[in-house]
Amino acid sequence: MSDVILSEVRDNVALITFNRPEALNAINLEVMDALISTVAKYDADKNIGCIVLAGSEKAFVAGADIKEMVDKSYMEMFLVDKQSDWEKFAATRTPMIAAVSGYALGGGCEIAMMCDMIFASDTAKFGQPEIKLGVIPGWGGTQRLTRAVGKAKAMDMILTGRMMDVDEAERAGLVARIIPADKLLEETMKAASKIANYSTPSVLLGKETVNRAFESSLAEGIKFERRVFYSLFATNDQKEGMEAFAAKRKAQFKNR
Repeated sequence: MSDVILSEVRDNVALITFNRPEALNAINLEVMDALISTVAKYDADKNIGCIVLAGSEKAFVAGADIKEMVDKSYMEMFLVDKQSDWEKFAATRTPMIAAVSGYALGGGCEIAMMCDMIFASDTAKFGQPEIKLGVIPGWGGTQRLTRAVGKAKAMDMILTGRMMDVDEAERAGLVARIIPADKLLEETMKAASKIANYSTPSVLLGKETVNRAFESSLAEGIKFERRVFYSLFATNDQKEGMEAFAAKRKAQFKNR
């Protein structure tokens, strides 16, 4: 595996770290391929219950590697299109948390938004500054940012190229938690461990049901939720969870 991406497993949580400090973790094709394949590997591993993506203190990912794209033609960009790979990445079933410190700009902001949650340090800054380069976001930024923060703020950020600090990002709904920079990874891994130790069927279906809210009407979403809720009564973990609650003991989930 390329050293532009580092990975390790801590108990049942996979930690993936961007490792191009000299380029503020800018994404090039090597990083992209390594990230997508590493996430796919962990998503297929039944022992992994949560995936954390992290960068450095200065930058989660400061954007795409512009030097790699500056001379590309339309057809060159079209022929190396990675949209299908990014769709698979975004469709990862295992919950993913982005631990963002410093800059999450352009492709970095887009990758963070492909995760299920963003935990951010008090130094984090988000942005889609592609307009300054004569282009627009190309990895889902116009779509996911609008869904996360609304049309007005998305238009503001995408058309002016300005950055959003972490306090504004939390108020707007982009960030789930703000954590002091020196505690970011520790607290993110704690949350990931908590998720990973719940019943896998309920975690995966909980994620799927929340995501369904973006693809359906309220009425259809509620119908889907109820069907999923009832289906979990066919699992052993539902029996264990409720029996443990009634007995005032900790549940021992077996993921079945």
